[in-house]
Amino acid sequence: MDQNFDVIVVGGGIVGLATAYKLTVMHPNKKILVLEKEKEVAAHQTGHNSGVIHSGIYYKPGSYKAINCVAGRRELVSFAKEHKITHDICGKIIVATDKSELAHMNKVYNNGIANGVEDIEIIDAKRIKEIEPFCEGISGIWVGCTGIIDYSDVARKYAELINAKSNGSKVLTSQKVIGFEKNNDGTEIITETGKFQTKYVITTGGLQADRLAKKEGQKSDAAIVGFRGDYYDLSPKGLNKVKNLIYPVPNPKFPFLGVHFTRMINGGTECGPNAVFVFDREGYTKTAFNLKDTANAFGFKGTWKFFAKHWQFGLDEYRGAFSKRYFLNRLRKLIPSLESDDIVPARCGIRAMALGPDGEMLDDFKIEKHGNAMHVINSPSPAATASLAYGGEIAKTATEYFNLKN
Repeated sequence: MDQNFDVIVVGGGIVGLATAYKLTVMHPNKKILVLEKEKEVAAHQTGHNSGVIHSGIYYKPGSYKAINCVAGRRELVSFAKEHKITHDICGKIIVATDKSELAHMNKVYNNGIANGVEDIEIIDAKRIKEIEPFCEGISGIWVGCTGIIDYSDVARKYAELINAKSNGSKVLTSQKVIGFEKNNDGTEIITETGKFQTKYVITTGGLQADRLAKKEGQKSDAAIVGFRGDYYDLSPKGLNKVKNLIYPVPNPKFPFLGVHFTRMINGGTECGPNAVFVFDREGYTKTAFNLKDTANAFGFKGTWKFFAKHWQFGLDEYRGAFSKRYFLNRLRKLIPSLESDDIVPARCGIRAMALGPDGEMLDDFKIEKHGNAMHVINSPSPAATASLAYGGEIAKTATEYFNLKN
């Protein structure tokens, strides 16, 4: 097998695969390789998220996230139609249950208008009941362009299209990168099972983004801290209480959307997630512990400053992680008739949050460049929805920075 490539993308999540796919489209004569450490692509954040096709209504107008979410959503839906990927543009409601939430609800709506989000409107309590009969609210927003999909299916399609290229571009799994060695021709990337030569490197490591960048030689003042989101499923008894998607008005102090109800494209309805600090970046259980991950998190001053600012929020989230009753009470804010046997414990996911040294959450996309390498340090939600737009932007940046020519 030829081990020489023009560009190697390290990380086979949805952003890395979208980037590689876009590079193959922009530069059909370039050999592109994706290296993924797991046995399958989309094994971490991509395969553990809620599968929502986000509208773009939440994000600050003019931000990278806002622009790329709206454009990326439309491109994703077209892509799903073209490649017959199962999806459903079912719409969702964002519900205010208290007068104190109305001001921020209106801000969210105005953000949506400014961002060019189509099919959104303010709705009253009667209309909420017509859409979701078991939901209680005083006002809300109907977001008709929101949908659901399985992002693992999307990621696998990106990989399939890359592998279908006739010039030797490919996606390889079970290739954990353990080193980078510079040479006159670029970089030799060393994995646990092989060596691959490339002119240019792009890392899209998600939960390991900061470590990959550091391993390659990039100094960054940001660090990744993991937050686990726990879910419950509606039981067969509770399934009739949710038709599609129901969200609360988000707390503007935090980057999380609050516990909500999401119908899944493959069946069932999820409730959640909460957001709790994890002691293992890739530990998908409530008691998972990894000494290296824990030491890295607590050895970073930004973690302590984040905790100092948000300790009350953190305690509340942990209560929800270990108390079904507490979690249920949060869900009852939207559906008061929900009972304990209407929900059953389900899976969890882990979100990579990039923190700065002052404990601030990096809310938008972040790429760092040096030498013949680019590192995607932060690709926050809505990265899956916006993957084609994000991938296109990364590919354009790479084209300019590396001076790629067909």
